Amino acid sequence: MRRMETSSSVPTALTIAGSDSGGGAGIQADLNTFSYHRVHGTTALTAITAQNTRGVTRVDVMPAAAVAAQMDAVAEDLGVGAVKTGMLVNAEIISIVAWRLKALKLGSLVVDPVMVSRAGARLIDDSAVGALKQHLLPLADIVTPNRHEAELLAGMELRTLDDMKEAARRIHQLGPRAVLVKGGGMAGELRGLDVWFDGERMETLFLRAVKTQNTHGTGCTLSAAIAAGLALGHDAREATRRAKEFVTAALEHPLPLGQGHGPFSHFSPLSRPT
Repeated sequence: MRRMETSSSVPTALTIAGSDSGGGAGIQADLNTFSYHRVHGTTALTAITAQNTRGVTRVDVMPAAAVAAQMDAVAEDLGVGAVKTGMLVNAEIISIVAWRLKALKLGSLVVDPVMVSRAGARLIDDSAVGALKQHLLPLADIVTPNRHEAELLAGMELRTLDDMKEAARRIHQLGPRAVLVKGGGMAGELRGLDVWFDGERMETLFLRAVKTQNTHGTGCTLSAAIAAGLALGHDAREATRRAKEFVTAALEHPLPLGQGHGPFSHFSPLSRPT
């Protein structure tokens, strides 16, 4: 695991993602998650969305050079113990983010691929998918695709646990050190069951199913919690285990906000992190 020491004893993480005006996902969810874990959060904004619990009404994309400049500004002064990527929008931004990650030699990288929503809506085009595979995944310590993203990356349908395991193997061949295929979009008993594969160890991770429609920001929060754990010095497997516990418990504390798929509490009464 790579780690860059910051200028103080405070662990620092960088999120490279889009803004969610409703506050449930994206940069906002990442910063809330970092704060809960007592990790200082820094940002490189890729897009500004106008959205609420019912949907997205507008997306304004940042210039790729502006994304790179934000990364440079953070790295040259604050140091970065871990990085997570979220919504990267297009091939140009993905390519420049990968270039700066290599040049700046930042901390451990968590890639939330943000290609397809949990409901199955495609979020990026084919050129962006290609850039993600070619430039970003080989740099990742952990990649965290949902069901539909795993299908796209692995080139297969996921219906069974064996399918999830095979997809994890195929995605691992694209270059990341570890893969977490998330089961939130799976049906029946597989819902909420995740598959971890690091090239040697294949495991299923499951705590308990939580019935709630307030799931907005789940993927962002999980990847941010993993990044926080890495910044705190945990290894990838332990950071992932703790992150899953955090998200599962947070889902049990939905917030009574909005008329659609609302957020959950990032500050629910969990045990104090270490």
